[in-house]
Amino acid sequence: MSRIALINGQVLTVDGFDPGCAVLIEGDRIVALVPQTELPGDIARHDLDGAYLLPGFIDAQVNGGGGVLFNNAPTVEALRTIAQAHRRFGTTGMLPTLISDDVDVMRNAVAAVHDAIDQGVPGVLGIHLEGPYLAPARKGTHNADKFRIPDEAEITLATSLSNGVTLLTLAPERVPADSIRALVQRGGIVAAGHTAATYDEIRAGLAAGIRGFTHLYNAMSPLQGREPGAVGAALEDPDSWCGIIADGVHVHPASLRVALAAKPRGKLFLVTDAMPPVGADDPSYELYGEVITVQDGVVRNAAGALAGSALDMLTAVRNTVKLLGLPLEEAARMAATYPADFLGLGKTHGRIASNYHADLVALDADLQLKATWIGGSRQTH
Repeated sequence: MSRIALINGQVLTVDGFDPGCAVLIEGDRIVALVPQTELPGDIARHDLDGAYLLPGFIDAQVNGGGGVLFNNAPTVEALRTIAQAHRRFGTTGMLPTLISDDVDVMRNAVAAVHDAIDQGVPGVLGIHLEGPYLAPARKGTHNADKFRIPDEAEITLATSLSNGVTLLTLAPERVPADSIRALVQRGGIVAAGHTAATYDEIRAGLAAGIRGFTHLYNAMSPLQGREPGAVGAALEDPDSWCGIIADGVHVHPASLRVALAAKPRGKLFLVTDAMPPVGADDPSYELYGEVITVQDGVVRNAAGALAGSALDMLTAVRNTVKLLGLPLEEAARMAATYPADFLGLGKTHGRIASNYHADLVALDADLQLKATWIGGSRQTH
C-alpha cells in the first residue's frame, strides 16, 4: 500500500493546531503524525500550502442534498447523490435521515443504507430515523398521519441495519420505556426530539437509555420557570449530547451560547438538517406532496413551519466561529469530533490521530474548502 504525507498545513491534532506536523496516510488510515523534518526523503508528499487541516465533518442529520430527498428516493443511487453534494462542504461522514414515513419506506431506506455501506459509497455511516414515533403537538413539518407507537416487529425493523450506525429520534412520552430500552439493547442510539414531554418524562427517557437530543430547542417543550421541559432537561443533564442547527434561523445565537455555557464541553455538536437544495441549483423540492421553496436561505412549508434547512456543514462551522465567537478548532470539533463521540465512532473517526480513518478537510484562511479526503482518497467536487 502506498503512503502519502500531507505537509505544510495547520494540522488540528488532539492538542490543537500544529504547523510543523505531517500527516502520514496509508490506505484508508492515518498511520502517524510526525514532524515534517523527520519525513523519509522518498515518501510522496501533498503540499497543503498553509491550509487548515481538520478532521472531516460528520453530519448526523441529512435529509437530502443535490436535489434529492431521501424520503422520496430511498435508494443507493440517491445516497450517492446526497453524499456527493455534501462532500463539497466538507462532510466526510453522514447519517442519511428519513423523516416520519410508512413502514415500507422505512424498510427500503434501511436496505438502501445497508447496500450503500456494503458498496463503499463514500461518506455513508448509517441511518437516522427521525420519527415516526413523535408527538403531534411538536410535529414541525412531519406528517402526523405517519406517527405511531412501535410494536415489536417495528422495533426489529428500526434496528435492523447490521453494518452501520442507527440513530432514532423519538418522543419519550409517546414510546414506552421498555420499547426505548429494547431499541438501545438492539444497538440503536436513541435521541429525544419532536417531543412535548415534561421534564420528568424526559428524565424517565434518559433513564431508559436516551443518549441525546435532536436539534436542541426546535420542536420540543421549552424551558420555563416552573416546568423545565425537554430543553431544561437537556441543558441540565451532563451526560447527554445535543445536536444544534447553527444557521441563525432555527435558534437565536444567544440561546446557543446559553447551551454552550450549560453543557459540558464536547456535548454540543453541529448538524445541518439539510434538505435537497443543499448542493443543488434548484431551490425547490417536494415533501409529503407539497412543493417547498427556499426563500432567503430559510426553508418553510405552507403552514410556516421550518422544513429542515438549506444549511451545509461548512457554513455551520463558519457560523459557529462568527455568531458564537468560538475558535476554529472548537467549531471543527463540534462538526467532527463530538458527533463521532455521540455516534459511538470516537475511536475511529472525528480526530486526526494515528489509526483513525483518513477522513480530512482542508480549508484556506477564509474558511473556504480546498480539499476533502474520505478513507485516504481525495474527493472530487
